[in-house]
Amino acid sequence: MESSVPQDIIAIFHASFHPTKGSVIDWSLKASEDLDLSHVEFSCLPSGLHTIERDVIYFTKDEHQGVCIFRRRQTTEHGHRGFRLSSLGILLAKSPRPRPWKHVAALKTLVTTIYSALEDRDALDPLDADWDPARVFFEERKVRRADLSGSGNWLGWNSELEGAVPDSPTLHLPHLLRILGPSSLTLYKHILGRRRVLIVTLPPVEAACILCQVAADTCYEEQVSAPVGATESLDGERASDGLPRLKGRNTAGVKVLGMVTLNDLDKLEFESKSGRGWVACTTDSIFFDKPGYYDLLIDLRPATPNTRPTFHVPKPVEQLNGRGPTHRLSSIRFTWSDVRLWTELDRVLQLDSEGTLDLCCDPSHHAHGEKGHAPIPGSAWTDVWRVYEDVCVMCAGLWMGAWRGTSPASAYPCAPRSSENWGSIRLDGEDDVGLRTQSTPYIRNVGQGIEGRPPGSGGSLGSLTPRALRRASTMSVWTWAGSGNKNGPTEDAPGASSGMFIPGQRSNVPEPSTRQDPAAVARRERQVLTTLALLDAFHANTAAVLSRLATLLEVRKAQQQQQLSTVRRADADVAGTQTVLFTPKDVQSFELGPFSGLDARFVEWLGEEYGGGVRVLVRRSWKDLFGLILGLG
Repeated sequence: MESSVPQDIIAIFHASFHPTKGSVIDWSLKASEDLDLSHVEFSCLPSGLHTIERDVIYFTKDEHQGVCIFRRRQTTEHGHRGFRLSSLGILLAKSPRPRPWKHVAALKTLVTTIYSALEDRDALDPLDADWDPARVFFEERKVRRADLSGSGNWLGWNSELEGAVPDSPTLHLPHLLRILGPSSLTLYKHILGRRRVLIVTLPPVEAACILCQVAADTCYEEQVSAPVGATESLDGERASDGLPRLKGRNTAGVKVLGMVTLNDLDKLEFESKSGRGWVACTTDSIFFDKPGYYDLLIDLRPATPNTRPTFHVPKPVEQLNGRGPTHRLSSIRFTWSDVRLWTELDRVLQLDSEGTLDLCCDPSHHAHGEKGHAPIPGSAWTDVWRVYEDVCVMCAGLWMGAWRGTSPASAYPCAPRSSENWGSIRLDGEDDVGLRTQSTPYIRNVGQGIEGRPPGSGGSLGSLTPRALRRASTMSVWTWAGSGNKNGPTEDAPGASSGMFIPGQRSNVPEPSTRQDPAAVARRERQVLTTLALLDAFHANTAAVLSRLATLLEVRKAQQQQQLSTVRRADADVAGTQTVLFTPKDVQSFELGPFSGLDARFVEWLGEEYGGGVRVLVRRSWKDLFGLILGLG
C-alpha cells in the first residue's frame, strides 16, 4: 500500500550564491555517499532569479528528477548587493513516474521554518542545529524500499489525478492550452515525434517548468504503454480488432529535464543522442544563438495578456568556407490541419470556462495589485498575430468542413452537416464533462487576458451558450483599446484574472492559499474532469494517427516489396535501412496538411519512432503537389 508520505527522496541539499565563489552547495544530506551532487547548484540558482522574492524550480541530475524552493532574503552584508539568494532542494530516486511536485508543499513549509528561525535571531548563516528540521524531513521521506512503496508507479491518468495534490503540473493543462492557443498543437507534434524542445522564459520559472511537464504528459500514456491496441508491432502482430499496431523504439516518455543553464550543454548533447526526446526550460537568452541544440524553441518572454508566446524552429544554413552559424531560427505557427483537434480541445475548455483561476503559476497576481488593471500600452489594436489566428481558425474550419468528416482516419466523427454546425467538430455522447456554463456574452477589452473570464468578477459565465463562447477563452476580439471604446457595445467586462499567467513577469510570486473551502474543492473537481477530457482528446488523436501510420506502412511496404522483386531499387541505405515513400495524398490521409512542411516532417518523425527500422520519407515535389491539386494518383 502506498504511503501517504512519499518515500522516494535520495538527497536534500541547500544551494546559495557566494559573492566570490558563485553558486555553491553549502549543506547536503544523501542516502548514499556515492551520489554526486556536483553542478546541481547551477540549475537551482539560474540567472535572473535575483529579481524576484521566491520561486519553485524543477530540474534533473543525471537520471534523477528534483525540485527546489528559492528564496531571496535581504541583507546589508558587503558583496551581496542587498540580497542573499538560496534554494533548498531534493532529488528523487529513479522510477517510471517520478513526482517531485508531491513534496513541494512540505518543502515550502520546511524552508519557511528554517529561515524564520534565522530571522528570529537576526542571523543569515545557518548553524548546524538549524538544519535539524531538514534532517527530520529527509528521514521521513528518504528511500527505504527498492519499489519506493509504489510512489513511482504509473497506473493511468484516472489513478494519477484522483486526489491529486494542488501542485500537480498535469492539472495545469487547461490553463496552459488557453495561453498557447492553437500553437500548442505544434508543441504536441514535436513531443509525439520525440523532438528536442526548449522553453526560454524570464523569472519566475515555475510556470515554464510546469509547461515542460504538461507538454510531456500530452503523449505520456502512448509513449510508455504497450503498443497501441495492446499488441506487438507490425511484424505480423495485430490487435483483436484486426488493425495493425505499432511499437515505439523507446519505452519511456519524452524526458523532462526542467531547468537547464549554459553549464548543461554537454547534458543536452548527451540526451539528444538517445532519440528519446526531451523538453527543458532556461533563462539564458544565449540559447537563441545555439539553435543546433534543439528542434523547437518557445519564447515566453514577450508573452503578455494580449500576445501569445512565440515559436521558432532551427533551419540549416549553408556555411561559407566552413565557418559561421550552421542554423538560423525561423518563426513557426500552427497549421490549418491543427484546427480540427484544436476545435475539440477548445470545446472542452469552454465547458470549464469558469475554472481559470490558477494561482500556482501566477506571476502577475501580485504585480497588478488589487485595484484593477489598466490596459497594457501598445498598439491600439489587439496583437496582430492573434487577429491572424482568429482568421486562420475560421477559414480553416470552413475549408476543412468539406473533407475532414469523410477521412477514414478521423478519430472524431462529425455530425450531419448543416448551417448551424458546418465546419465544426462533434463528438458522440453528451456535451459535457460533468459541468455546464452559461452567461451573457461580452466583448473583452485589451489587457483583460487571454485565459477567459475569471470566476467571481462582474457577473457569471453561467449563461454563456457554447455558440456565443466560441473560442472566447483563447481568441482575441476585434475591438479598440483604451478610451476610444467607452461608448461602444461593451458591457462591464472584468479586469484581468487574478489567476492569469504572464510568463516572465518580474514580480513577487504569492504563496497560494492552503485553505480548503467547498468552492475550491468543486473547482478542483472541475479541473480534474476537464484535464481528463483534454488528455482523452489527445489520446484519441494520437491513436488515430498511429493506426493510420501502421496501415499505410503495411501498404507501402507491400508495394515496394513487389517492385523490388522485379527490379532492384536504390531506396535503401548502405546499412540496409528500407525507405518508404509517402506522397502528399498520404499525408492528407492523416488529416494533416498536404502542403505543410511541418506536417510532412511530423509524419517522418513518427516513422522514425514507430517504423520498426523503416525510414519514412515524404515526397513533396511539384509533380506530387500538382497531382494532389488536380486529383491525380
